[in-house]
Amino acid sequence: MSGFDRVTMLPIDNLTHTLQSVEVILSTGIGSRVMRRQFGGGVAELLGRAVKPSLMAIVQQVIGTAIDLWEPRLHVRRVSFSGSADAVRRGTVGIVIEADYRPRGHLGDFTIERNLSFSVRFAGGSASASVI
Repeated sequence: MSGFDRVTMLPIDNLTHTLQSVEVILSTGIGSRVMRRQFGGGVAELLGRAVKPSLMAIVQQVIGTAIDLWEPRLHVRRVSFSGSADAVRRGTVGIVIEADYRPRGHLGDFTIERNLSFSVRFAGGSASASVI
């Protein structure tokens, strides 16, 4: 066991806790937490802009940087988009993240257990992550 599910309050394993952490990071706006203003993913600040290749590159960089900064159990290797342009226009964005999973990274042990691919779906201002 690593922690508790933030909705059900049931015990969850380390990997599930890590993915839950990614959901929190990416769905939190920078400056929205009173005691830790710098915490967040920075994705919400980019919403509402014209969808262009340059914006998509910025989103990829922001997501990778936020996860590397706030989740020590992951080291991001690649961020890419999934889904269609129509889905993006409707407000649903799918992102595939490839990362090194370091289950004891939060304790200072950065030994890589395995490479991990997981998807994050953004819809309605919230994020949900699942292993592919």
